[in-house]
Amino acid sequence: MTKGTEEMAQEGGVPVTAREILVIGGNRYFGKRLIERLLAAGDRVTVLNRGSAPPPPGAEHLVADRDDEDALCTALGSRTFDVVVDQVCYTPRQAAAARRVLTGRTRRYIMTSTVEVYEYEDSLGLVRESDLDPRTVLVDHELPWDDPEFRESAYGEGKRQAEAVFAADPAFPYTAVRVAHVLGGGDDFTGRLAHYVDRIRTGEPITVPADNCPATYIHVEEITDFLLWTVGQDFTGPVNAASRGTLVTADLCAEIAAHLPEGEVRYQEVEVGETSPLSFRRAYGMDNSRAVALGYTFGRARQWLPRAVAETLGAVG
Repeated sequence: MTKGTEEMAQEGGVPVTAREILVIGGNRYFGKRLIERLLAAGDRVTVLNRGSAPPPPGAEHLVADRDDEDALCTALGSRTFDVVVDQVCYTPRQAAAARRVLTGRTRRYIMTSTVEVYEYEDSLGLVRESDLDPRTVLVDHELPWDDPEFRESAYGEGKRQAEAVFAADPAFPYTAVRVAHVLGGGDDFTGRLAHYVDRIRTGEPITVPADNCPATYIHVEEITDFLLWTVGQDFTGPVNAASRGTLVTADLCAEIAAHLPEGEVRYQEVEVGETSPLSFRRAYGMDNSRAVALGYTFGRARQWLPRAVAETLGAVG
């Protein structure tokens, strides 16, 4: 690949091949953690983003808007990489541009996808990767993907179609990591678990559907570990990343209440309309057996949930 790839780093007297890694996005939450872990492992990491925040010290920083294909090509120059980790591919347009720009530049591409791609595969059982074959997904580049409101409302569909672009014409080996709902850390920008902390502290009602369905979750440190592990693997195609076991809203609230004995848990069931985050009218449970068969061992959601709640409480005060 690149000249740098052939250079050898020394780790405990054992020669280790340094990898050239490109991370697109990754300024916050588990993306930032992944960059730090890669650097700690001795990899040479290049981070490409819009310049809204610098990467962790030690990473090379390239500035470009990934929606501007010409700017993306200019920023990358003649660089090539062993692995590309794309943290911010949300639409088929972005996927198509990434495929064009990265062809001939990388030996492996990893797209951070989401459990939301299974939004049409509601099932009482845990869904497997084969339940959604991206090669069967219709891609529509003409939808208003540049509209931020549409992109947010069609988040799962955008990821489905982005996966489909790579699956239909794999210009390089690719993997789509379908990430369960992520909790934990003191820097969860989504504020979903903090929402419940606030409601329980104040006794405000928590709005839930009458039929509140389970979902799979993963701790922020576990998904970071999984992505780091995936960088070093060679499997391709979709893979589910989720801790063992499912949780429902009541599980989250019970753990928070255990940390806040002065608080009060009050539910308000609704048939229609918005509900509190992480309260689902349909199941979002993922089967993680493919990743396990490939060699990764996940923890149990119920075991790390107390830690995630404590981290959230520490962040919100």
